[in-house]
Amino acid sequence: MDPLERMHFTTIDYVIFALLLVASMGIGLYYALSGGRQRTTQEFLLADRSMSCLPVSLSLIATFQSAVAIVGVPAEIYTHGTQYWFIGCAYILGLLIPAHVFIPVFYRLHLTSAYQYLELRFSKPVRICGTLTFIFQTVIYMGVCVYTPALALNAVTGFDLWGAVLATGLVCTLYTTLGGLKAVIWTDVFQTIVMFAGQLAVIVVGVQQTGGLAEVWRKVWEGNRISGIDLNPDPTERYTFWTLGVGGIFLMLSLYGVNQAQVQRYLSSKTEREAIMSCYMVFPSLQVALALSCVMGLVMFARYSDKVQICCSAPEQMVLYFVMDMLQDLPGLSGLFIACVFSAALSTISSAFNSLATVTLEDLIKPHCSSMTEARATLLSKGLACSYGLMCLAMAYLTHLMSDSVLQAAFKIFGMVGGPLLGIFCLGMFFPWANSTGALAGLGSGLVMAFWVGIGSIVTRTSGGPAAVSHFNCTAVQLSENITTAIGTALNSTAVQPMGLQRFYSLSFMWYSALSSFTVVITGLIVSFLTGPMKEEDVTPGTLYPLLGNMLYFVPDNLKQNLCCATPLGHRVSQQSTWAHHTHSSGLCSLVETTSKSNKTFCNKNKY
Repeated sequence: MDPLERMHFTTIDYVIFALLLVASMGIGLYYALSGGRQRTTQEFLLADRSMSCLPVSLSLIATFQSAVAIVGVPAEIYTHGTQYWFIGCAYILGLLIPAHVFIPVFYRLHLTSAYQYLELRFSKPVRICGTLTFIFQTVIYMGVCVYTPALALNAVTGFDLWGAVLATGLVCTLYTTLGGLKAVIWTDVFQTIVMFAGQLAVIVVGVQQTGGLAEVWRKVWEGNRISGIDLNPDPTERYTFWTLGVGGIFLMLSLYGVNQAQVQRYLSSKTEREAIMSCYMVFPSLQVALALSCVMGLVMFARYSDKVQICCSAPEQMVLYFVMDMLQDLPGLSGLFIACVFSAALSTISSAFNSLATVTLEDLIKPHCSSMTEARATLLSKGLACSYGLMCLAMAYLTHLMSDSVLQAAFKIFGMVGGPLLGIFCLGMFFPWANSTGALAGLGSGLVMAFWVGIGSIVTRTSGGPAAVSHFNCTAVQLSENITTAIGTALNSTAVQPMGLQRFYSLSFMWYSALSSFTVVITGLIVSFLTGPMKEEDVTPGTLYPLLGNMLYFVPDNLKQNLCCATPLGHRVSQQSTWAHHTHSSGLCSLVETTSKSNKTFCNKNKY
């Protein structure tokens, strides 16, 4: 009998799963009734800028390590081998660059929304376009995050799929609305621990039931699931070192550099140093999370190395099949794994709700309601968080209609929408000449390029490799190792290389962020030069990072002054500079610098 059909939650499983939901709600209630009781937008949206690096770093992990990764990565390893593991190489620059480039700029400008930067650097229309793009990206991604754990709970307990979707959305909406960012961060800490515990339990039991570590290694080696470094430069290959190690950097930058959910955590830190340290602390934890997911995929393959595992309706069902098969005789562990998946989902979704409420209030509402009281703004931000929570339920239904794996769907969303956002921030920070017209043109062209490739790949169903085969029922058919190997070889040999425009559509989804980012920067620079580049006096101090000054260190100072046209925001205010806050009519808080002419050089040696 199918393990998914005979597996049911025991009382212990239900207790463990219920404890997760109760604990998450309890944290939300605690922060709703303690401290400032979420009475100000500063506390509700930014946790009073009082967080230390440890909880912030764990929250950063939980935001990225969603249910999509916990369920999707093992399925990728099972199907395609360990090549995906090389994305860990992208974590290095993908975290170092945000720590030393994006965080200092955002933190020193005292922002609440990352998109306030776009108005400081360019104009209000650019800010609004950036905000709307982020909202679109996050609302779609929330659907994937809500649907994935609901699918897992439905498979394990027979609990109604849409009932599970509703339960996930409502629980998350309640504690996010009640406790604000503090509740979101501390529930993330709790849920991260549950995530690691659930994955570790499945791996330990799986290794034991497969025959030990030596047997697992033998089977995955003989099954050709241990991949070496693939240096194939073909961008249409699903996973190579270049798609993961280089394309993955742009994906990481769009997530950890300019994504509001992550930027909001940096800005909630006590000091800039705490924010930078939290970014550093994410690196080892992300590597551990990646390793657990990949090892789980290898153990799953070793378990079924003499079988052909057919997934039902989605590749992720292979993971659920494996978990139920392993844990059916161990009451409590299946509840722990489902709690693990739900923990990942809740942490990601709550982060999304809070960040969406922040950008909607700060970027779309406050500029038009400058007389709004603090109490009304706080109440409105809570209402916005609640509204977005309900909206995600509709997005879950759209996810149900997708044919891609959840991991592939997530990467496509980040690449198609997050890539252009990364591009417009890079255009503003690194290129002093870029103007508002160029920024708008670049963002538009980046989105058009991304959606052209993304929608084309969906229509032609090529997207960086053959689509996974899916059938209606989950079954496990016993076969010899030779037959299994022969089938795998036959499937690979029948893949037809796309030609012409179809080859363009088959670009690996790991390159989407890089492609759309470069499109934004190149188009933005061209349009800026055609319409008149920015002048020194028009650039807001502190909105540029001295990238060109660092790269052109060998160029004489007078030439660098001509190339680099504005003063960066230094560590401390010099005696010759006076920094003052002032409020625009839009309600945006920015920084104004009065400085001597000799100090107004973008490439001075005392930068950053």
